[in-house]
Amino acid sequence: MRSELFSAENLEKESHQPGMRLQNSKMLKIELNGEAMARTGSMVAYQGQVQFQALGSGGLGKFLKQKLTGEGVPLMKLSGRGDVFLAENAADVHLIDLEPGDALSINGSNVLAFDSTLNYDIKMVQGAGMMSNAGLFNCVFSGHGRIAVTTKGTPVVLNVDAPTYVDPQAAICWSANLQTGYHRAEQLGIGTLLGRRTGEAFTMTFAGQGFVVVQPSEEPPAGFAAGAQQQSSGSSGLLNQIFD
Repeated sequence: MRSELFSAENLEKESHQPGMRLQNSKMLKIELNGEAMARTGSMVAYQGQVQFQALGSGGLGKFLKQKLTGEGVPLMKLSGRGDVFLAENAADVHLIDLEPGDALSINGSNVLAFDSTLNYDIKMVQGAGMMSNAGLFNCVFSGHGRIAVTTKGTPVVLNVDAPTYVDPQAAICWSANLQTGYHRAEQLGIGTLLGRRTGEAFTMTFAGQGFVVVQPSEEPPAGFAAGAQQQSSGSSGLLNQIFD
């Protein structure tokens, strides 16, 4: 049988080392020898002796935070020995290696899989304006290990060495040590009162030393963020205490 489908670039990528690697730009391969964590429903194929265990958000504390915020990662634990292939709606997949002392703040909907050696929690995004459409919560990963994230399209990685402004719906992840806030980008005036809008009412601000990953797609707000405009400053203070 002959076909371009069977070309070398489409054949399974082999390696002698266990762990995560890209099968191609839109598919992740985990050569499993132990445990790994993955987004529920992301498995597209597997070979070998692999067990799948649903974990919800990864513990009671994270489950409660996810229910309150709409943020988090619906997880399954992969265990055993074999090859597991993961994907998420043909989105582009990227690998990030975290070293001890690193911390990454990431939108939970962009997490595909991560090593079980990593820790994560749901944290409030500091400086998040209650009038913005952006998410107020993110997943923060730390520890030593590899994480696979997804983007819609090829992203740009901005080095934050000057004040940086990003559409909050396009920001995928950033260095957790960065200072965040929100800035009104659209100028108020008679045009605004007449209903003329730029579509860029607010931008997210980043300051400090680190990076921001920006995708060429703007995701609509979801979960808690969709109702953020309904919240009062008093409830914001309470949430800050819960998510410190």
